[in-house]
Amino acid sequence: MTAAEVQLAADKRPGGREILDHLQSRKDEFVAFLEKLTRVESPSLVPESQAPARAIIADRLEAGGFRTRRLSGKRNGGNLFARPDKRPRGAPVQLLIGHYDTVWPLGTLKEMPFEVDGNTVRGPGVYDMKGGITQIVFALEALSHFGISPPLAPVIYANSDEEIGSRESTRHIRQLARCARRAFVLEPSLGREGRLKTARKGVGRFTVTIRGQAAHAGLDPDKGASAILELSHVVQALFALNDAERGVTVNVGMIEGGLRPNVVAPQSGAVVDVRVRTRDDAESVTKAIHGLKPVVPGTSLEIEGAIGRPALEPTPRNRALWRIAKELSSELDLDLQEGLAGGGSDGNTTSLYTATLDGLGPVGDGAHAPHEFLYLDETLQRTALLALLLLAPPGETKETHA
Repeated sequence: MTAAEVQLAADKRPGGREILDHLQSRKDEFVAFLEKLTRVESPSLVPESQAPARAIIADRLEAGGFRTRRLSGKRNGGNLFARPDKRPRGAPVQLLIGHYDTVWPLGTLKEMPFEVDGNTVRGPGVYDMKGGITQIVFALEALSHFGISPPLAPVIYANSDEEIGSRESTRHIRQLARCARRAFVLEPSLGREGRLKTARKGVGRFTVTIRGQAAHAGLDPDKGASAILELSHVVQALFALNDAERGVTVNVGMIEGGLRPNVVAPQSGAVVDVRVRTRDDAESVTKAIHGLKPVVPGTSLEIEGAIGRPALEPTPRNRALWRIAKELSSELDLDLQEGLAGGGSDGNTTSLYTATLDGLGPVGDGAHAPHEFLYLDETLQRTALLALLLLAPPGETKETHA
C-alpha cells in the first residue's frame, strides 16, 4: 500500500465511536457466538475435543472472506491459520493470536454453566480466552461492515495448546511473527481495570534429581548418603535466588523422595517454577540453577530444564505500539492503562520478532478460577480498540533493535 493509499484509507476510516456503536448494535450476536464456542468444551489435555471449537471459528472466518487451514499436531488438537482470501502474495501482514483450548475438564459446564447476567457473562473459558477469539471475529467483521481494508493484511493464528505451554504451536508462531509487522494477542486484560499487558515475565521449569546411597537408618546410618538431606540444601539454595526487586521468583512447587522411614533415602527430587522479567535475569538464574553442587558427601545432582517462554519486555517497538493504542483509546473515551503480568503467553514468543501488544482480550476476572467472567460492554469496547489498531498505518512500530 502506497503512502497515498494509506492516507486515503485514513480519511475513510470510521471513528472509534462509530465502530463501537456498530458493535453495540450486534451485542446479542456477540454473546450468541461466544455461547456457541463456550458450549463446545475444549480442554488442552483432551486433543480430540478441540476439533468442534476450531470448526466453529473456521466457518465464521470463511464466511467473512478468509481462507482457513488446519495445522495438525502430534499431541495437541491441531491449530488454525486464516488469511484473507484475496490477499496479494507477499503483501505485508499483521498477526492476531488467540487460543481455543481451556484449562477446564470436560463436564465443567454442568457446574459452571454459560450465563448472562446483565453486563456479566460467565462460563468456562469466556475470559481466557474464547472471549478473545470472539473479539477477533467481530473486529474483522466490523471492518468489513464499513467497507474498509486494513493497511496490513490481518492473518489469524489460533492454537489448542497455549494453556500447556504451546509446545507444538510455538514453531508456527515464530514463523508467523518473523513475517508480521506487528502482533496483537487477545489474551484477557489484566485486572478488572482491564490493563493491557505490555510486559510479561519469562517462564521456566526445572527438575532436580538427587541420588544418594540407601542404608538401614538404625543399623548402618553412616553407610548411607541421604538424598533428602541434600534436597533440603538444594531447596534453600533455590529459594535464595528469589529477588523481589528484580522481579525474579523461584518456587519449589513439588518435592518427592525416600523409600521408607527406616531407610536412608537413596533418591529425591524437586520441580521448580521460575519467573523473570528480562533475558539477562533468565540467563543468570538458569546458570545458577544448573550450577548447583551437592553439599552432602555421597550424593549427586542431575538438573534439567530451561526458560521455556522468554520475557515479553518493553522493547522500543513494543512501546511504540502501546503509544498507538493509548492514542486510539481516546476515541473510545477509554482510560487505557498498562501492567506487568506474571504469567506467560504466546506474546512472549512474538515479542522476540515483532512489535507485540498483549492483553487486548476481555475485561473481567477469574482466569482458571470458578468465578470466571467478562464484562460485556467493556469487552465490546476493547473489540472496537482492536479494530482501530488493525487500521493504524504501518511503519510506526518498525524497529530493528529489540
